[in-house]
Amino acid sequence: MTSSAPRRAAVVLFVLGGPLWSQDPNAPTAPSPINTDRPAFADSSVVVPKGSLQIENGFLETSFGRQQSFDFPETQLRFGVGDKTELRFSVPDYYQHFDGLGFANGWDDISAGIKQQLGPIHGFDVSVVLTLSFPSGSKFVSSHGYDPSVQVPWSRKLSTNWTGGGMLSVYWPTQGASRNTTGQVTFLLDRQLTGPWDAFAEYVRDFPERGGTVTIAHFGTAYKLTAHQQVDLHGGVGLSKAAPDHFIGFGYSILLHSAH
Repeated sequence: MTSSAPRRAAVVLFVLGGPLWSQDPNAPTAPSPINTDRPAFADSSVVVPKGSLQIENGFLETSFGRQQSFDFPETQLRFGVGDKTELRFSVPDYYQHFDGLGFANGWDDISAGIKQQLGPIHGFDVSVVLTLSFPSGSKFVSSHGYDPSVQVPWSRKLSTNWTGGGMLSVYWPTQGASRNTTGQVTFLLDRQLTGPWDAFAEYVRDFPERGGTVTIAHFGTAYKLTAHQQVDLHGGVGLSKAAPDHFIGFGYSILLHSAH
């Protein structure tokens, strides 16, 4: 598959699927407000409502020494296919990378997955996410392999305004001729500032089989423009030698409910 094929497929999906979803994000039949995976590293611990399509998008700038990269649109499509099940597709990101001497750019790999909500369990919302990426990207960005991953996001309400959460993950990225099995743990604390506005602080640590440990302090905020539209702003700093110096990004997400 060429690098442009996933983008064409995504366009066809939107064109053919458009009539199936309400175009009014405030439709009175909408069962619940938007709950996004972004902008935290930890995914949401719940699935999108059955019969809904959620589209999450963003832009990210990352700096590592003299190297700087930009990627967008960070688009993830989440389809609610059951009361506690969703299908997930990631549209390829476009990366532009500057290493101090020149630019390199390209599209990354497409991925697909499924999310199954297990909770609530003793006050905890818990889900399991299984994902597989396909080597569809450009030479500069693609891993050139079929890369699986598993994530277990969780959260628990601590009080009216405070929520704790995090995610345990294992990734098997292809690097060169082999895989570099990488574990990741995240913890976050979220504060509801007003009804539509919240902010969070997050600790992230990666444990790759090869290479240095990556430790990051991550902060962000999200604001619901309506019950089904959200904007976000986030950024982070590296706390270990293998981590990026800093990154900053923003995003927009929308939840569309079935018209039937």
